[in-house]
Amino acid sequence: MKITYLLTWADAIGGTERTVLRQANWLARRHEVEIVGVLRTRDEMPFEVDPAVRLVHLLDTRDGVVRPVRGGMPDAVAETLAAEPSTLVQRHWEGAFSALSDLELERVLGENDADVVVTTTPALLAVAAKLLPRRVVIVAQEHRVAELRGSSGEPFGLFAARADAIALLSQPTRDWFADLLGDAAPRLVVLPNPIEEGYRPRSTRETRSVVMAGRLSPEKQFEHAIAAFAQIAPDHPDWRLRIFGGGSRSRLEERIAGLKLGNQVQLLGPTESIEDEWAKASVAMVTSRVESFGLTLIEAMSAAVPVVAYDCPNGPREVIEDGKTGFLVAPDNIDELAAALRKLIEDDGLRHTMGHAALRDVERFSVDRVMPQWEQLFTDLLADRDGPGWTERRFAAVAANQARRAAPNVVPSKAAARSVGTVDVEAWAAGVEAGREDLIWTRGQLTRLRESTPYEVARDNLDLTVESLDTAGIDYFLVRQMSPTFRVAVREEARQSVVAALARRYADRPVYVEAFDQRNRTMGVWPAAATPGVTAMATASWLRVFEPAMTLSQTLRMGTIYGCAVEFWHTAEEGTDLCGPSRTLVGDRLAAESLTPAVVTVGGKSYRSVDPFTRRLADEITFPIDLVYTWVDGADPAWARRRAQALGIGYAEHDSLQGAARFRSRDELRYSLRSVDLFAPWANRIWIVTDDQVPEWLDTTHPKVRIVDHREIFTDPGVLPTYNSHAIETQLHHIEGLSEHFVYLNDDVFFGRLFGPDMFFNPGGLPKSFRSPTQIPLTSPNLDDEAFAVAGKNNRRLLEEAFGKTLIHAFLHAPHAHRRSTLYEVEAAFPEAVRQTAANRLRSTDDVSMLSSLAHHFGLMSGRTTAGSVRCTFANVGLAAHLPRLDSLLASRAFDVFCLNDYHDGDVPAEDQARILEAFLGAYFPIASQFERGSERNLRLSTAAWR
Repeated sequence: MKITYLLTWADAIGGTERTVLRQANWLARRHEVEIVGVLRTRDEMPFEVDPAVRLVHLLDTRDGVVRPVRGGMPDAVAETLAAEPSTLVQRHWEGAFSALSDLELERVLGENDADVVVTTTPALLAVAAKLLPRRVVIVAQEHRVAELRGSSGEPFGLFAARADAIALLSQPTRDWFADLLGDAAPRLVVLPNPIEEGYRPRSTRETRSVVMAGRLSPEKQFEHAIAAFAQIAPDHPDWRLRIFGGGSRSRLEERIAGLKLGNQVQLLGPTESIEDEWAKASVAMVTSRVESFGLTLIEAMSAAVPVVAYDCPNGPREVIEDGKTGFLVAPDNIDELAAALRKLIEDDGLRHTMGHAALRDVERFSVDRVMPQWEQLFTDLLADRDGPGWTERRFAAVAANQARRAAPNVVPSKAAARSVGTVDVEAWAAGVEAGREDLIWTRGQLTRLRESTPYEVARDNLDLTVESLDTAGIDYFLVRQMSPTFRVAVREEARQSVVAALARRYADRPVYVEAFDQRNRTMGVWPAAATPGVTAMATASWLRVFEPAMTLSQTLRMGTIYGCAVEFWHTAEEGTDLCGPSRTLVGDRLAAESLTPAVVTVGGKSYRSVDPFTRRLADEITFPIDLVYTWVDGADPAWARRRAQALGIGYAEHDSLQGAARFRSRDELRYSLRSVDLFAPWANRIWIVTDDQVPEWLDTTHPKVRIVDHREIFTDPGVLPTYNSHAIETQLHHIEGLSEHFVYLNDDVFFGRLFGPDMFFNPGGLPKSFRSPTQIPLTSPNLDDEAFAVAGKNNRRLLEEAFGKTLIHAFLHAPHAHRRSTLYEVEAAFPEAVRQTAANRLRSTDDVSMLSSLAHHFGLMSGRTTAGSVRCTFANVGLAAHLPRLDSLLASRAFDVFCLNDYHDGDVPAEDQARILEAFLGAYFPIASQFERGSERNLRLSTAAWR
């Protein structure tokens, strides 16, 4: 069989790379084996590669210019592509990928002839799932603790169902995957990493040396090892602690110097021959917060060295037999760590006995015992592929995964819970959770189930923050900002009081605190009740206080990003100004004389602030912004009959004329209005323009909603009825009572996350336009053009005549910001083109696209519009190739806006599209909005606000 391994860096000095090369070398004796490394960083491979293994690098980064190894691409082109983000791999999954790596991966994988492709990271699983031919068996190796990965592990939830097997290093991680994926899970197998075959040097255990290995990163907690060794060093001056690994050394060097251990603790950097270093050790030590398996453990044991390790998730307990091959001590307990280390240092007989036992036990991880299991797995999977029903089973798993993502799917995980200082977090959590049916575990945090919008959650987090400060008598002020989340400032001197106040107030409530350093990097998240015992609280630049929330559907989680920031302000050294950790609307410092107490109102509630934040500032948006929708329900029989009669066609023909998809309604408007309710609390009024139709679920008595019929806005009612969206666009600014500033949306456009009105307008009221990379060909309109291109070419002719400038691009299919006054000017500037478009009942070759293109270009050319930017994406739900985008959208919620549409030439049946859309939209927007008649929010807000 042919086996291909995918690595991000095949030449890295890491446990994953070392393990994969061992596997490949063993398999290459029996099979055709290839290793594909995306990025090359070294001249020589740090680990042995059997000559029978074909090694392929895709991109060369060695001289600072990223270029394809295959050559043939100019450096300028490569540099441009390398600077563009990857569309295969989201940046928070893995930041090393780019548009250039996408190109090379597609070239290598799109026509790949391997029988089995093995991925080694979640990001590479996403790549394989998207690019590999269906006949290729995909095996995902997970080399870390998946349940603690955070955002980098999102591809597992999205693409694991497209794999044939996932290979894991521990039973707890296998159990987590089984819970996570349910019926969508592929084959889940637990296979250990093998140790190097052949001769392995062994230790005499007489070298007076404790050895550690691993990257110098916070999760390895080498500072714990240094602190534990410091308890022993004075009694054993001839012993040394030797640490091998690359990474930032400064923090550890300061720790070593502070404990005066410079002669006994050595930071030795990375090594390519760690086996020789284990043979020089008498004791090995592991102090990680978490270990996926613990390759360093078995490597040390294979040198006959006993190990002292924290009993952390997940690896040490899988390898060490406590008291026989080493010692397992309670995580983060430095005293117990030191005591176990002392036993092995001071008892030579115990050290030798444990070393011999370790050597015997570790043989179960030998390459000749482990690798036949891998070979058998690949053989079984290929047999499944060639047997009956393989394709059906694979797609059944994909369908089950889509259903899982649309239904409650949160895996109860308490993996992040542990002791912090004097607080037993697990005991705290058990006490908080007792008797509460509205709490579940998500992402290692107790999370409250509630039907609230992100803005409401953010406002509640503000309240729980200021309530703790008020109760403790701590002075603070609200720092007003444009974004719909909140900040409060306290003086640096009150730091300890703030932490203590949060701990007291929320000792029995699931409130969490995240700490950030001066560069706004997270320092960790802890329950508020445990924060007095957290060292980061003494140095954090600011904190974020939040109670995690999740909708009852368990598909929308509102965590730390909606928390309330607590900033520590200090008095300037050179004067009396008060300085904050980051800029505010009025600068990064406040003069002492400006700190007059004042009140700021948020959502009808008053909060303590200071005078500068009560001012109406020049860069604030204070004008009302309306939303305008155009909507039609093409499934309405009465509407269909009217349309057939008006166009002089048979009733049965109406579905085929110009594509039924243009008029198909799957309740998109309901969900688009949910997106407004969730993510655009600043919206003023909502106008829904229809052809004598009203959604049956819409509360038309809601004070923010208006139904507008075409007859009310067309200056020439004689052209009605119309079935041309371009015609309707020309008349929207005629809506009686519409605000000067408004945003126009089709019902297939959705707000994707919380943002402010400055997305669409600048403070001076200029609308922002969002340029699309799609170009309008510099040719005359022809029958082969799509409708938007025909209208774009007509727009171009008008603008060339008026301004002498040529447009070449379209605009994103996103919400369009406009001013009524500008649209009246467009109508006056091009009266015949606007009149003719309004008169075209169906789309025509002489249409202009007034709101989606013409007015934007007119405004840009005349100084009435400015350029903006928006994170926007599009998915054609009629194409099977686009459906994975829905999974990515739901997992990341990374786009400001998105559009879901379908074309008449799609390959997904209409009934399947409806099912998929219903599941996706219900999961993304799970809370029935205040605009839906009889919903909980409708009843609650209507009672309070207008009835």
